Amino acid sequence: MQMLLEKNDINSEELQTLLQLRKEGKADFVLVDVREDMEWNMGHIKGADMLKPTSTFQQWAQDFFNQTKDKTVIFTCRTGSRSAQVQNVFRQNGHTRSINHFGGIVTYHGEIEK
Repeated sequence: MQMLLEKNDINSEELQTLLQLRKEGKADFVLVDVREDMEWNMGHIKGADMLKPTSTFQQWAQDFFNQTKDKTVIFTCRTGSRSAQVQNVFRQNGHTRSINHFGGIVTYHGEIEK
């Protein structure tokens, strides 16, 4: 389990495992959806902690970076492209515990909330 939280990227199956482990108190991370409001409202991964739209990245990035620099953060989006971009910026600035959910919600077979 700890190995999953030390990776740069995780797939949808690994994310499902981590969400289950977090529910059991065996994993600690923040799951952040970086899609837009409209996309979030159409459905999001059950267990996503917050929406931080990429279109407003400049407004939230610095504060969120500072708040989470000692935490594991998993970024997700529709396909894994926007979340990879956000993760890349965070990693370039020293946030070594940021992870990209590659494949995004389109490859996710777990529970979706609306």
